[in-house]
Amino acid sequence: MKDITRRDFLKASGTAAATTALASCGIKGSKENSEIDYMGHHTSPIPTDKMTYRTNPKQGDKVSLLGYGWMRLPNKKDNNGQDVIDQEQVNRLCKFALDHGVNYFDTSPAYCRGKSEESLGIALEASGYKRSDYFIATKLSNFSPTQYSLEEGKAMFERSLQYLKTDYVDYLLLHSIGGGGMGPVHQRYLDNGLLDWLMEQREAGRIRNLGFSFHGNVAVFDWALANQDKYHWDFVQIQANYVEWEHEDNGRSGKYLYEELAKRNIPVVIMEPLLGGRLSKVPDHVVSLFKQRKPENSVASWAFRYIGSKPEVLTVLSGMTYMEHLEDNVRTYSPLEPLTEEEQQWLEGKTATLIKSYPTIDCNDCKYCMPCPYGLDIPAIFVHYNKCVNTGNVPESQQAEDYQKARRAFLVGYDRSVPKLRQANHCIQCRECVSHCPQQIDIPRELQRVDEFVEKLKQGTL
Repeated sequence: MKDITRRDFLKASGTAAATTALASCGIKGSKENSEIDYMGHHTSPIPTDKMTYRTNPKQGDKVSLLGYGWMRLPNKKDNNGQDVIDQEQVNRLCKFALDHGVNYFDTSPAYCRGKSEESLGIALEASGYKRSDYFIATKLSNFSPTQYSLEEGKAMFERSLQYLKTDYVDYLLLHSIGGGGMGPVHQRYLDNGLLDWLMEQREAGRIRNLGFSFHGNVAVFDWALANQDKYHWDFVQIQANYVEWEHEDNGRSGKYLYEELAKRNIPVVIMEPLLGGRLSKVPDHVVSLFKQRKPENSVASWAFRYIGSKPEVLTVLSGMTYMEHLEDNVRTYSPLEPLTEEEQQWLEGKTATLIKSYPTIDCNDCKYCMPCPYGLDIPAIFVHYNKCVNTGNVPESQQAEDYQKARRAFLVGYDRSVPKLRQANHCIQCRECVSHCPQQIDIPRELQRVDEFVEKLKQGTL
């Protein structure tokens, strides 16, 4: 959490007069309420033949600029009350995407509690489209030491093919290199010979394009590109968006990563263009700025237009849980309206500065920190906190305007969003989650801060 008050933010933004009424922050709990800032106000039909495509220079693949990330899928309760993927809804989303020009689908053995690849395979088969009509991207997600051996790596790849109902992968990634430095790269891919084996599979045609996704230590990224002549990376997946484009963290800005790839003519796949949805749910004061410029466009569309305007970007991934998300993103890229130079400077400058100054937690809801060994729902805690920050329901003191309303909204919404036994006060600071976070958040420290804030609200001592 950044040390800035709501009053400081309003003063910095210069938009206090545009402040809207405080939202209920989780009390209603409906999808329509929680996603309202995502949507624009279009009434025209959604185009089926206007999708923007980019060409992979190696294979000649014409890839849709909008890629479908298969990490955040709609759920339903099974007969035992457990959350499971709603396959019928997933099938509808997949068919709609294909019907409207989306042809790149990104999954992983690690997503959706290990069920993402299987779900995608079922949905693609049910769509009625031919295998040549779409591109499948998946990952070698050997995160556990028990998966480090060559045999386990091979088995993971073969299971991916089985679940995806295919005999080849279009885009295969070494999953999330960079976290922990070069040590894990050696353990996961180099010392065991797994990367050599994957390159052999590329030669055999079972992998059409081989690349990696990057999080963490930029020295690992630099090492990978320095060895381009050896590994011949066909593409690279990076996190980039207008908020982090100029952000420097040991050289890990989106601009640096993108430009290093562009120099080498390596196609770029973008992940987290919305920072896990946070750039579709920006503070009310920032929403008003977007609406003043293009009232009919969604807040999210600005982030997609921004990163899609970069010429070396092959595709931009979005985890579209709801049909509304998919429809809006299809509109944005059917076709892409590139940003003007003035719009780009406005996003990278004033808008990014405002968003970064607001005291949210940098959680993307990727769930890599889960499961917590002590049962906490870490992402849900942070998502609720960030939502309340953005809607003004994190009061700085009892003297704050609408304190009682904000206090009730936060506490009631917290209990509804996160079961009591899974809330921040149950963190014992074991720190097992820290090494898994691609955003390098000090998760235990942030949980402690949220818990202290909650206790002050409960005790009336804020």
